[in-house]
Amino acid sequence: MGIFSRFTDIINSNINNLLDKAEDPAKMVRLIIQEMEDTLVEVRSSSAKTLADKKDLARQAMRFEKDERLWQEKAELALSKGREDLARGALIEKKKCAENAGSLLHELTNVDDHISKLQDEISQLQEKLADAKARQKAIIMREKTASSRLKVKKNIDSDRVNDALSRFDSYERKIDDIEAQVESFDLGSKSLADEIADLADDENIDDELAQLKAKMKSDKKSK
Repeated sequence: MGIFSRFTDIINSNINNLLDKAEDPAKMVRLIIQEMEDTLVEVRSSSAKTLADKKDLARQAMRFEKDERLWQEKAELALSKGREDLARGALIEKKKCAENAGSLLHELTNVDDHISKLQDEISQLQEKLADAKARQKAIIMREKTASSRLKVKKNIDSDRVNDALSRFDSYERKIDDIEAQVESFDLGSKSLADEIADLADDENIDDELAQLKAKMKSDKKSK
């Protein structure tokens, strides 16, 4: 199983647990980042161990290659001394060393491929972690803003607010009644200024009536 497959399983598991418990998004984001950091530490540790194993394999391969050369020299020495049986035995040992060295070198090639892929995945995980940390603050701020708006919305629609508004309406109606009562006392009672103003209006009307009579009289004479 690859790093990201295992990492995705971990994250999905924790997200499902959080959703089941109705945890807040800010806590979920922090947990995801923590899981990413823990996975990165684990992968780096695995990479370091793989590098150590590679060095050990390389040393073993070098020893087998060295032994292969030594058995070659021994085979040549035995053959120069007329000991073909010993030379044959030395060549058999040489062959074993060559096979072991070849097997280890092949394994080293596989290890190099594994390390290369591991390093690529570490780089990807580091980038994703940096991106998650950069977005963490914005996500938390959005969650707080949304929660605040939701709280306001609930308060606006709550019975308590509606009751308060109803009381305001009741108070306004009472004030309207009081003002109407005050205005009713003013009906039929005129101040001195009002009466004088009425006299002025009556005089104006009398003047206008006199002018109208004079005009009509003049019109008759002209006919």
